[in-house]
Amino acid sequence: MSQTVETIMHFINGKRSAGNSQRQQDVYNPATGAVSGRVLLASDEDVQAAVAAAKQAALSWMETAPLKRARIMFKFKELIEKHHDELAAAITREHGKVFSDAKGEVVRGLEIVEFACGVPQLLKTQFTDNIGGGIDNWQLRQPLGVVAGITPFNFPFMVPMWMAPLAIACGNAFILKPSERDPSCSLMIADMFQQAGLPDGVFNVVQGDKVAVDGLLQHPDVRALSFVGSTPIAEYIYSEACKRGKRAQALGGAKNHLVVMPDANLEQAVDALIGAAYGSAGERCMAISVAVAVGDSADALVQALVPRVKALVVKNGMEADAEMGPVVTAAHKAKIVSYIEDGVAAGAELLVDGRGLSVPGHENGYFLGGSLFDHVKPEMRIYREEIFGPVLCVVRVPDFESALALINAHEYGNGVSIFTADGGAAREFSRRVQVGMVGVNVPIPVPMAWHSFGGWKRSLFGDHHAYGEEAVRFYTQYKSVMQRWPDSIAKGAQFTMPVAGKH
Repeated sequence: MSQTVETIMHFINGKRSAGNSQRQQDVYNPATGAVSGRVLLASDEDVQAAVAAAKQAALSWMETAPLKRARIMFKFKELIEKHHDELAAAITREHGKVFSDAKGEVVRGLEIVEFACGVPQLLKTQFTDNIGGGIDNWQLRQPLGVVAGITPFNFPFMVPMWMAPLAIACGNAFILKPSERDPSCSLMIADMFQQAGLPDGVFNVVQGDKVAVDGLLQHPDVRALSFVGSTPIAEYIYSEACKRGKRAQALGGAKNHLVVMPDANLEQAVDALIGAAYGSAGERCMAISVAVAVGDSADALVQALVPRVKALVVKNGMEADAEMGPVVTAAHKAKIVSYIEDGVAAGAELLVDGRGLSVPGHENGYFLGGSLFDHVKPEMRIYREEIFGPVLCVVRVPDFESALALINAHEYGNGVSIFTADGGAAREFSRRVQVGMVGVNVPIPVPMAWHSFGGWKRSLFGDHHAYGEEAVRFYTQYKSVMQRWPDSIAKGAQFTMPVAGKH
C-alpha cells in the first residue's frame, strides 16, 4: 500500500496556500531514501501574491512601536523554546544531521531572536541640540518595506533566523524562500510567528526554486535580499539585485583551513578537526575542509587522524550515539564521491576512504563515511573547490609564512583557525590572514548573535555581514532630520550653506 505524504505549502498573508502552480518536488528522508513529503514550487504569480501581502502588511507594521514589535519577538522566543525538540527532529528528518547537532542549530537561531528582542535599543540613534541658529539635528533608522531571504538546505532553521527576526523587528515585512530540499521548518517558523501575534502578511513563505528566486529579484517592491549558499548563486543574486537598485547581502562558498603549528596541543587539534570536518557530514559553510600541517607537525597529525576518522559512528541522525548522519540527497552524495575520485586521480593520498559505506537497516540512505586525504596540493580540485561533504584534505607546508600565503591565495575567505601555544604567532596570524572570521584554538569561529557573521573575498558579496548590528543597518535606511521653529528663523533669504554655531 502506498503511503500518503504531506504536501508542503506556501504561507501567504497568514494562511497556508497551495498557490496556482502545478509544479512540485519530492522531499526525502536522507537516512532512508524514502519520500517524506512533496513541496510545492511557486509560480511567478505566487511570488506576486506574497509580495502584495507583505507590502500591504508593511504599511501598518512599520508604524508599530518598536517595543510592541519586541514583545512579539519575546513570545516567538518562548515558542521556539517550547518546540525546540520538534524543530530539531524536523531538521534531522529532512537534512540528516544528527539530532544533537540539530538541537544546537535551534539554539544558535534562538540567540538571534533573543538579540532581536532588544530592537528598541538597537534602533536608537543620535541627537544634537542647537547645532546653530536654533536648529536641532537628529537621525532616524526607518524600515525599508518588503525584504526577502533565500536560505540554504544545511541550516533550515538557523539561517532564516539570521534574517527574519531582525528584519521584522526593524519594521519590515519579510518573505522567506527556503531550500526546497528541507522546507518543513519554514512552515513551523510561520506558525510560531502567527501564534506569537505577528500580523498577517508580515512573515510569508514562498516555497520553490529559481522561478521563485527570480520573481523576488525582479519584483520592484522587494527592497532588499539576503542570501546564503554557493558562490556562483551568491554572485548571481548580488549582481541581479544591484542592477535593479536593491540592497543585497549574499554569502557564498568557503574553503576553511585549520593551521596546526608545531607547538600546538596535538590532541586538541585532532579533536577540533574531527568535529569541524565531519560534523554535519561536512555540510557547513564553516566546516574545516583543509588541515594545514606546519613543519614537523604533519606526520604526527596524520597518524592521529587516521584511526579517529575510521572510528566515526555513522548512522541515522536520530540515534543517540550517531556522530555523523547521511548527506542531504543522492545527487549530493554522487557529487562528493566524484570529488574523492578526482583527488585520487590527481595524486593525493587517500588514507581513509568513506565511499561504499552501508548502514545496516538504512541501505537506501545517502551515507558516506569520513574520507581523509594527505599530500594534497594547491592546484588540485579537491583543494580549490568547496566539496561540502565529509572530506578532509591535509596540506603540508614548511613554515608559518607558507601557511599564511597558502590561505591568502585562496579565492574564498570565510573562516579560518590556527592551533598554537604561541601568542605572538596567533596575533600575527589574526591580523594578516585575509579571512572574515578567525579562530585561535577555536575550530569553528562562528560569531555570537550580537556580533556579525561574514567572510571576505568570494565568500561574501555586499557591504554588510549577517545578523548583529550589521543586520540592523542592512534592514533600515538612515535619515537625518534638521529642525528649526519659526520664532528662531531670521528674516530674509539666506544664500549661504548653514554653518554650525552661526546665528
